[in-house]
Amino acid sequence: MIECPHVAEMPRPEPAPLHETCPECLADGTSPVQLRLCLTCGHVGCCDSSQGRHATGHFDATGHPVMRTFEPGEAWRWCFVDEALV
Repeated sequence: MIECPHVAEMPRPEPAPLHETCPECLADGTSPVQLRLCLTCGHVGCCDSSQGRHATGHFDATGHPVMRTFEPGEAWRWCFVDEALV
């Protein structure tokens, strides 16, 4: 893992999740494979292994750089800008 400048820009404490699951998947009638939490705004989106790739779509639409896994027992974060675990 690397330290990127985007991590320092994240709000503290991290935002509360806006949803319990990916709202775009619910609207599309699809099931997320795994969930990701945007550390800028709290949006919950599905991972790139999911049909909709909504976490990446959220980054593309908003530019919010860092997300973390929203899966129980996991604690990693990903920076979309640096394309690295942080």
